[in-house]
Order: sequence, then structure tokens, then C-alpha cells
Amino acid sequence: LAVQIPTCQSFQICSPVSGTSTSTATKLHVAPKEALSDIVVPGIFNFAKDTINNNDEEEDPRIWVPQTECLSFRPLCFCASQGYYVNLLKFKGGGILGKHRHSSPVHALTLKGSWGYKEHDWKASPGTYVFEPPGETHTLIVDEDCDEMITMFHVTGSLLYVDENGDNIIGFDDVFSKLEKAKKWYKECGLGEDYVQQFVR
Repeated sequence: LAVQIPTCQSFQICSPVSGTSTSTATKLHVAPKEALSDIVVPGIFNFAKDTINNNDEEEDPRIWVPQTECLSFRPLCFCASQGYYVNLLKFKGGGILGKHRHSSPVHALTLKGSWGYKEHDWKASPGTYVFEPPGETHTLIVDEDCDEMITMFHVTGSLLYVDENGDNIIGFDDVFSKLEKAKKWYKECGLGEDYVQQFVR
């Protein structure tokens, strides 16, 4: 059964009173004025040596928000309206992100280097996609012989830091805590607190 796809950007409105039709033009590619704007961040896949860099601008190192001595993140989206955030996580050299539990799903795509979880036997390398189901508790590890690891994480809900036994919650991260960390850093580093607003939806 062939499906006929209209090529004209117009449609017919039938009047319920008169039964007559009127043709109304509509621009299907234009979002409603109430819709949020797109977020476009170029060059995030330029970490691999075999990737062609089409972005002529040098990356400002201040866009990376330091979290520990070896760990920083670069925000891509803070979706406060739906409770998730997307960021690039970067480890310089080996390191550990303490044991934590996810209340909602997480998606990860490795761009550079390698990493894994202490509780699993797999290892993610460039190009590896990982889905982490809700309820997962794990400890992120980057080996000491890895010069730099960069992975894009899409994190929904809360990330709950727990003690070594996994019994007690000792901290948390979510879209709002990450947003506050970014605002504080951008203010300190000179980019300005409002720099982060381009990523907020």
C-alpha cells in the first residue's frame, strides 16, 4: 500500500457551519513562539585523533567545570523542566568517581580514552555506548595509564553517592546541583554566571 505524502505546505480547514473549505498556509519548520530554543554545541566529537576538526575556534578551557583535581565536566544541557542533564565528563589521568546509585536511567557514549565500573567486567572505549538502568549502583574507574577520558553522559533524576557498603547516602548530584556548580565556576573563572544560561531548558 503506497502512502501519498503531500508536498505542499498547506492544509484544508473545513468550516463546521458552512461546510466550506479554506486553504491555510503553515510553515512546518518553524517552532511555536512558546517552544524552547535549540541548543547547538559544535565540536564535541573532536577529541579523537582521527576526527576532522571543522570548528575553527579554539576551545576555551574555562568551559570545563572542575569537580575534583582530576575530574571536570562540560555542560551541554541542563533540562530543569524534565529533571535531566547532559554533560561531557573528563578525567585527566586515572581516577575514581565514588560509589553512587542512579534513581533513573543513564546513557553514556565514550569519546576518548577508556573507563569502566568496579562492579562490572566490561570496559568502555571510544565509540562504546552504555545504558545504565534505574537502581544501578556502581563505582566509575579510569585506569592510571589513561591520559585522558572523555564521555558524554545523559543523566536523568538523581545520582546518589553512597558509602562503600552502599547502605547510607552521603551526597547527591542532579540537574540543579550540577547547574549551581557550573554557575559558581563560570562566575569565578570570568565567563560570568549567566554563561550557563545557554544550556538551561
